[in-house]
Parts: sequence; structure tokens; C-alpha cells
Amino acid sequence: MSLPLMHGARNNITDAIGGTPIVRLNKVAAHVKSTIYVKCEYLNPGGSMKDRVALNIIRDAERRGLLTPNSTIIEATSGNTGAGLAMVGALRGYKCVFVMPDKMSNEKIANLRALGAKVVLCPTAVDPDDPRSYYEVTKRLVQETPNSFHANQYHNPANPEAHYLSTAPEIWEQTQGGFDAFCAGMGTGGTISGCGRYFKEKNPKIRIVGVDPIGSLYYEYVKTGRMTKPFSYYVEGIGEDFLPSTMNLKIIDEIVRVDDKECFLMTRALTRDEGILAGGSSGAAVAGAVRYAEQLDAQGLPPQNIIVLLPDGAQKYLSKIFDDNWMRDNGFLDTEDPMGTVLDLLRSRSARPVLTVEKTSTLRQVIALLKEHGISQVPVMDQGRLCGLVAEVDLLNHLLVKGGKLDESIEPIIEADYATVTPATKVRLLKTIFNDAKMVCVLSTGNADQSSKTPVPQDALMGVITKIDLIDYLASRHS
Repeated sequence: MSLPLMHGARNNITDAIGGTPIVRLNKVAAHVKSTIYVKCEYLNPGGSMKDRVALNIIRDAERRGLLTPNSTIIEATSGNTGAGLAMVGALRGYKCVFVMPDKMSNEKIANLRALGAKVVLCPTAVDPDDPRSYYEVTKRLVQETPNSFHANQYHNPANPEAHYLSTAPEIWEQTQGGFDAFCAGMGTGGTISGCGRYFKEKNPKIRIVGVDPIGSLYYEYVKTGRMTKPFSYYVEGIGEDFLPSTMNLKIIDEIVRVDDKECFLMTRALTRDEGILAGGSSGAAVAGAVRYAEQLDAQGLPPQNIIVLLPDGAQKYLSKIFDDNWMRDNGFLDTEDPMGTVLDLLRSRSARPVLTVEKTSTLRQVIALLKEHGISQVPVMDQGRLCGLVAEVDLLNHLLVKGGKLDESIEPIIEADYATVTPATKVRLLKTIFNDAKMVCVLSTGNADQSSKTPVPQDALMGVITKIDLIDYLASRHS
């Protein structure tokens, strides 16, 4: 007969999940009027907020009879969900197999293997429906493995439910509801959807702010309703190249996007200036919250109390974000990238207007514009916002195959075969982007244009880049 549980002790490691602190940022956001607080989810026992998700997914599966003795849990993960599942699985006697993109840090891979899991690595830069993608490989392993359970965080309602039942009520109790905005990275959608739902039920005035990395498709989809071409990026754990059913985009009031460099520099600043040992997606979330606060100031709006969720810790990124050589090799320290940025490319061209058409334009008007300027594609605007692209091949197909009329609207043939970048995007990324996209559209982040110091509205179309523009730019630098 065992002794009763000692006072102050937890029965097992899962009982230690939650209860993470909320901390004010004092230095990295000192220039904005709003006050930014961070929820330190990296202090969960498995090292991330995904501990809550893993526990809820496993409990839900056990209740429904989907997990039985000697089951194998299989999941596509960037590392943190896998760590949570492996931790809880070890306690309950489940085997684990995790499928990961090969861009993930060595520490994440080693962490999963240390927990007794099998790790399968897949190429990052492939389409979601490619048989080599980590989504498709996961599906195959589930089919091939007897008595397996697919955790399926991208489509499992137990993912956002975990935050609705655990994270959000905890934040509400800690703060007594005394905040104005909740800011989180957008990945599977579990955090922002679950917390957003809870907070909106408590106080509909609370703003839900999503943060998306450049290269992911969320930002453009929220802004335009179109699925633009995603492309690879370095920050781990946020952003997607498809739409998970666990993501409730209707709950989001504002979305901001960040690039790899500012994510990583903010991650390092959190550590060095605030003593907060957080990971790259945490840096992304804080960078996004700071940008949101800057927008409030620029619009003359009252300051807000903003809570940011920090998903995981720094230990899993020591060989990347916190390694000066890795940062320098990938152009993320303040050393000049020899290929330059998109802004450098735009500056190098002789001055020319950005040609666009309106969504209400006719086929006749667009054909005349393409002919006059000798171009084959043109961005389409809707009340000042980029909403798509029209290409000559689509015009031709519409006229010849579908019997279109010249005075019809172009709206039926507007497509999303383009990618969007910011002036700070590295030129070296454009080659990868052009593997999939016809055109690259440069959208302002809302900061001043560095060449003129003139304020540029957020999401203003600053220019378009085609393959020949990139070729000309690279040729000029080698001449």
C-alpha cells in the first residue's frame, strides 16, 4: 500500500501542465504606447503550449475508444505537438511515430527521439498533396500501421478545444479579463481559434490578432479570400500552405505578417533584453504584436493591453536562431546580403508606374492595357487592395474556349497565381517563389519607404516583379 500523495506534489507530469505566468515586456516594446504582456507557455513540462493540446487529444481519443492498449500514435508535427504526445504517451504506454519537415531544428528531432518516439523526416519544399510531403507520408503510415491512431491536429476539434477549455480560461482568470487584444501565431489554428472563441464569448470587444509569416497563405486569404502561392520560409511552427479545418478565420479581427529576419531578431531580443528564453514562433508573435501596436499609434487610436502567447522555448533552437554562424549564413544578422532585398531590386529599375486594373474592368480594357505596354499579366485591384491577377493566357482561353465577350467583366478570370512579399524580402527567395508563381507582388508593411521616407499605407502595392525583372537585376549585379 503506497503512502498518500505528499502535500505540494503532483500525481504525474500531466498534472503539471498549465499554470504558466503572464509577464510584461519592458524593453522590446518600449516605443509603443500599448503595453504588451506575454503568456509563457514554454514553461509547460514538455516545453510548449502543445502539452495542453496533446493531453486533450489523447483524453478525447481514449473516451471515444480510438486509443487502446498498445496503440501507436502517429502525427505530422513541427515538433512541439509530437513532444506533448510523446510525453503523455510515455505515461500511458503508447508508442509514437512522428513525421516532420526536414527544416526543423536538430534539437526538436533529438527531443522526440529522447522521448522514445520514431521520427520520419520529409522534404519541406513540396506541395501538401505531394506523396513526399509530411501530410501525405503521415496518412500512408496510418494506413500501414496496425492499431494506430492519427492525432490529426490539423483537423481534430480536440485541438482548439484544448485552448477553449484550458489556456483561455486560465488567461481570463489571471487577468480578470483586463486586456484588450489577444495576439497569437497562426499555425494549425488551435490556439487562436480556441482562445478567440472563449474571449469573444466573455467580451466581444476583445480584438483577436493573428500573426502569419511571409510565405504562408493565411494573410492573403484573410485579406482577399484567394489562395495565393505559398513558399518556403525558415521560422518553425506557424504558417501553413493549406487551410486546416481547426482554423476559424472568422474569429480573427486583424492579421499582421512578419518575415523570418524580424522573427529571429525579436526572438534574440526577448532573450537578451527581457530574459525570456522563447523560440522562433514566440519571436514572430511578439513582432506581430509590436506591429499591431505601431498601427494603433499610427492611426491615433487609444493604447491597449495586449496579451501574446509564447508557444515554445529557446532550447530547441540553439543550433539555429541562437547560433551566430547559422544566422549570418542565412542573412539574418545585420550583414549585407550580396543579392540584396526586394527593395533593392525595385530601386534598381528605371522609374515606371505600377500598372494595375480594377476588378470592374472589362476584357476589352485589359487587353488594350496589355497590348499598349507589352506585358502579359497585370495585378487586379479592388478598392485599393490587391485582389488577384489577370494573365493573357486566361484572357485567350476565356475568349476562344468559353465564348467570352469583350465587354464582360474580368472578374470570372481573376486568378491567384501570384505570391506576395514585402520590400524586406530577400532576393534569394524569389527563385524559389518563381518555381510556382507567375508574378510576385510587393506589398508595403506600412512602414516608411526607405528610399524617400514617405509614409506608405499598409498593403499598398509598391511594385510587381516578373522573372525577367529578376534576371535583369541579377545580370546587372554581375556586369
